[in-house]
Parts: sequence; C-alpha cells; structure tokens
Amino acid sequence: MSDAIHDSFSFTDFSLSGGGNLPEVTLAYVTRGRLAPDGRNAILVTHGYTSGPRMIEPGVASSEGAWSTLVGPGAPIDTERYFVVCSNMLGSSYGSSNAASIDPRSGKPYGSRFPKIALVDIVTAQKRLLAHLGVTHLRLVVGPSYGGFQAFQWAVTFPDFMDGVAPVVTSPLPPTSDRVEGLLKWFDKDPNWNGGDYYDKGGVHETLTALRVDTLTRYGLAASLSERFVDPAARDAELRRIASAWADVFDANSLFILGDAMARYDVAKVYQRIRVPVLYVLSRTDALFPPSLAPGVMAGLRGAGVDADYVEIDSEYGHLASGADAGKWAPALRAFIAKLEARA
Repeated sequence: MSDAIHDSFSFTDFSLSGGGNLPEVTLAYVTRGRLAPDGRNAILVTHGYTSGPRMIEPGVASSEGAWSTLVGPGAPIDTERYFVVCSNMLGSSYGSSNAASIDPRSGKPYGSRFPKIALVDIVTAQKRLLAHLGVTHLRLVVGPSYGGFQAFQWAVTFPDFMDGVAPVVTSPLPPTSDRVEGLLKWFDKDPNWNGGDYYDKGGVHETLTALRVDTLTRYGLAASLSERFVDPAARDAELRRIASAWADVFDANSLFILGDAMARYDVAKVYQRIRVPVLYVLSRTDALFPPSLAPGVMAGLRGAGVDADYVEIDSEYGHLASGADAGKWAPALRAFIAKLEARA
C-alpha cells in the first residue's frame, strides 16, 4: 500500500517575472513521509518536461524513468526520515494551472493566451507551495532532465533555502535545438491545432501520440522495453500504447509553455549565486545531455567556488537512466545526502 498523498494548492494574484500575472494558480503535488515540527526535513523532487509528480510513487513510471526505487523507506531519499515533495510544474499537465485551465477573466480556457512563464516562476510557485505545507528549509532539491533545470534554478533563485542540489541528466543551459520551432513542425500540420486553441476542435491526440513515440525512441525506451518484448512488433506496439496513454492526459500546449521557458533558461552565467554543494549526474549514453557536457559544467561551477561533484551513470538506457538504472547511481545520491547531513 502506497504512502503517497495526492493534493493540490491554490493561490491568487501571482506576478510573473516577465511581466503580467496569473489571477489564480493551482499546483498539484504528491508527498511521502512526514514533515518534522521545525519544517526542515524536506526534500523536493522535481519532475521532467513531460512527466509529473507521481514519479516518486511506488510502481508508477514516468517519461524520464520512475524514481520509486530512489524514494521510499530505507531508500537513498528515505521517507522514514524525510518529507518528500514532488510538485507538478506550473504550466504542466497533471493538475496544475496551464493552457487548458479556465481564465477567470474570460471564463474560457487560456489556450494560446496563457502568459509566458520562466523557470524562475516555476520555482517561485513551488516555494509558495512549500510554505503552505510548512516547509521552512530543504535538505535537497533533486530531479532529472527538466527537473534538473529546476534544481539548478532553485540554487540561484533561493540559494539559502536548501543544503544542496542534485541536477540529473540535465544541464545549466537548455539543449541547443529550438524546442518550440521543432514542435510546430508537428502540430502546424494538424487540422485541429488552430494555433493552440484546439479545445473545441477535437484535440490533437494523434499528433501528440506520434510525437511521443518519436521522443521516447530517442530517449532510449526501446532499449528498456527489449528486455520484456523480444519481438520488434510487440515492442513497437507497447511503445505506441505507452505514447497514446500519455497523450490521453498530457496537454500539447504544455509542451510549448515549458519549451518556451526552457529556451530562456540560463544558470551558467550566474554560477556565483550558488552557495551549496552540487551533485551533477549524467548518463553515459544520453544523447540529449551527453557526458561531454561535464568538463565545461564542472569547470564553471568550481571556478565560481561551488563545491561540485560529478557522477556518470554507466547505463545503456540513455536519457532514462536515472530511473531505469537507478541502482547504478543510488549510492552516490545516498552519500551526497549524508554529506549534506554532516554539513548541516
């Protein structure tokens, strides 16, 4: 039986870093463990671009790889000792405010009118959630891929609020490709797209599914599935099933909202703001954030006086390695948390 608690938190009049505001914001979240009376035994797990807060829940998969073996009783992120929070990002699709939400000023879905947000807005909204939950200090912020962007952003936006950060299969800069331009090549061809205002046009499920099959293939899911599905046709069918199930619940506009925020994210130019230890983790076979990034990132961090360590996951599972091969870097995560405890 899972100890995970699902809930949401709403607040009003949220000013955005780029100007404007959201009159109402809701953040969905999952927690495990119990918060100490002083509110200082919390760990924030940040999810990836297309996954959600259930990544910390036992037996639940996510696009970047389920973390249920890393979170739980006796696990590196030990729920018998820590209160673990995984917040759905602002702009994402698992219960938080996004383009499908109703704009209270019009009574209609935001659609293409959802305001531009930045990584700093995402983490600032999370901090509002943590305050609501009674968290006064974080032991660690840790997450894969886009979750790693959030971990880095936390370190420069709220540098005194945590003891350390662990960005995993990620970078302090976004991928070099133009995410939004790449997405438009898929969706502009869909007759229902309508510039993102498709909620009364029949939706874009087939396009979203096809995009997802392509993404998961590049991420390395086929390699992971090959252990259970030896026959290529069966493997392809399972890949499409997974992609279609994701498309049932994920709003295509979230890809654009978060993709645009990603394009304007850059922590590398403000490393000097980071005041806590960093554990930087990459996967040997990750094509999205390859290990060739490590020397430059580590030199930049250490040159700014940051206490930074690097770990490489020796995995065949590419971008999914942090979850699919969790055991290969779990000792490093456990040791990093112990280091943070000793320093505190």
